[in-house]
Amino acid sequence: MSRARTLLGLAAASVAVVALAACSSGAPAGSGETTDAAAGDSEFGLVSAGTLTVATEGTYRPFSYHDDGSGDLVGYDVEVADAVAAKLGLEIEFQETQWDAIFAGLDAGRFDVIGNQVSINPEREEQYLFSEPYTVSPGVIVVKEGDSSITSFDDLAGKTTAQSLTSNWYALAQESGAKVEAVEGWAQAVALLEQGRVDATINDELTYLDYVNTNGQSGLEVAAETEDSSLSAFAFTKDKQALVDAIDEALAELREEGVLAELGEKYFGADVSE
Repeated sequence: MSRARTLLGLAAASVAVVALAACSSGAPAGSGETTDAAAGDSEFGLVSAGTLTVATEGTYRPFSYHDDGSGDLVGYDVEVADAVAAKLGLEIEFQETQWDAIFAGLDAGRFDVIGNQVSINPEREEQYLFSEPYTVSPGVIVVKEGDSSITSFDDLAGKTTAQSLTSNWYALAQESGAKVEAVEGWAQAVALLEQGRVDATINDELTYLDYVNTNGQSGLEVAAETEDSSLSAFAFTKDKQALVDAIDEALAELREEGVLAELGEKYFGADVSE
């Protein structure tokens, strides 16, 4: 912000500038937070100085959604982003954006980062930078509790699974030799499984953990999991390497301090960050 200065007011203005610099280090007085990141604001190329602008859907429970009571934006991804911004000494602003438009908005410079369970894959890595993952989720076979006939993916041969036709898990079930009952999503798959109309369903572990955390133990269990896991992270345009590095450092501190584990326990009943 420019200030007009007169010769008579020069000394007073200088004092004000010094005071302003002392108060704008990016963290409250006495907080003890390291604020080098906030001081490097211009290096990050933020949309708004001093503020981390994060794109998220706001309709993706339990990652990014509005609390039924307060109406506040909450969720695992929201709280991870909040904690990261605090580590960097930055304010945070969420821009709720539909998934179909979220990468276009990032490309257009409307926000600094996407925080909405963005899976890392080779195609996206060609176009975007990613932070270190803050969510790790293998695929799992879910069966009725006590069913010992399925302990591996090979055991799905000849069994019936319930899968969405548009999911990667549909292809995996077929590759494993299962007969696939087409469903619209997880809720319908679970209903068929609980009714004994299918033997199993394959999905990502986060979906299963969220279901158990929300509904309690409902007679289901994990029979096996994939060797590979889906990794989700913050996504950035290619010119944001300095911001990526700073957020990686913040995530490492949050992991070491147990904050990521606590947030995982809160939303999933388990640490999902490693």
